Amino acid sequence: MTPTLGQLVQSFFADHLAVQKGLRLGSVRSYRDTMRLFLCFVTEQTHQPIARLSLQDLSFDRVLCFLKHLEQDRGNHARTRNQRRAALNTFFAYLALRVPEMLATCQQIAAIPVKRTPPPATHYLEEAEMTALLRRLPRHGRHAIRDRTLLLFLYNTGARVQEAADVRVEHLDLEPPAKVHLHGKGDKWRICPLWNETVKHLEQLLAERRPPVVPTEPVFCARRNVALTRYGIYKIVRRHGASWDTTGAEPRRVTPHLFRHTAAVHLLESGVEVNVIRGWLGHVSLDTTNRYAELTLRAKAAALRACEPASAASVGGRGNAVWKDDKQLLDWLNAL
Repeated sequence: MTPTLGQLVQSFFADHLAVQKGLRLGSVRSYRDTMRLFLCFVTEQTHQPIARLSLQDLSFDRVLCFLKHLEQDRGNHARTRNQRRAALNTFFAYLALRVPEMLATCQQIAAIPVKRTPPPATHYLEEAEMTALLRRLPRHGRHAIRDRTLLLFLYNTGARVQEAADVRVEHLDLEPPAKVHLHGKGDKWRICPLWNETVKHLEQLLAERRPPVVPTEPVFCARRNVALTRYGIYKIVRRHGASWDTTGAEPRRVTPHLFRHTAAVHLLESGVEVNVIRGWLGHVSLDTTNRYAELTLRAKAAALRACEPASAASVGGRGNAVWKDDKQLLDWLNAL
């Protein structure tokens, strides 16, 4: 007997994503958001409630219309469209395994191309900017030590925002050489070293709590024993970092992920080997880490051009360009 759409959606989330693929809650929620948007779109197209939808309503044409709807009606960027497409591909690949009759439709959906988009600009704070930001953080107040420790921790470790939210007391080893165990993407753990300054702040943060401090207790709390959420961390970073936003053709917005970019660039500028940084940040592919190497190379090239001495031909102002003496060449250029 063919399972219903509702049964398939439930087993996709409860078993396939969470158990078979071992995805973490944040990733599962990302799939959930896509499925919710897609199913709501299908109900509008078919004029019937979600409870009455069938597998036949999830057609190839509907998926195409949904992807177009994301960009044209919701104003989503092509990168967002590609992410939603990837999530739907995973769901329909699962359908093909459970309901062989859907195989042809699933193959069509799998063939929907990814839209090419330029890579997003990678912004970061210069070392002087980061130093100034940390120095201007409040030293007194209810959450002063928490906020100072959190921002220093993000800069020190380059942790993703969910990784920072998930850190528990038992993940810290504050004895020399101090380190933290971070639970990253793909259920993978990695170890990051901690600076002495970060250790001092963490010790002060934990010392201010009423004993006993439980090993499973979150390090960064909204209130006692309640971990800060991703959005909670985002709001803290925005509160203290918005002054360093920039405008222009490529505006820079200070977010938790910008701290990650900043950590990567500063490690490279300090001479740390790329493979070490890859392990530090938990990148699966070295190509991701190499983006930061390319970024620092471009910055160095720009600095080199800025301090390059003028050539003999250009010293003394604007002389006649050499090519202007060649009438034939000038005629050719004018004809272009």
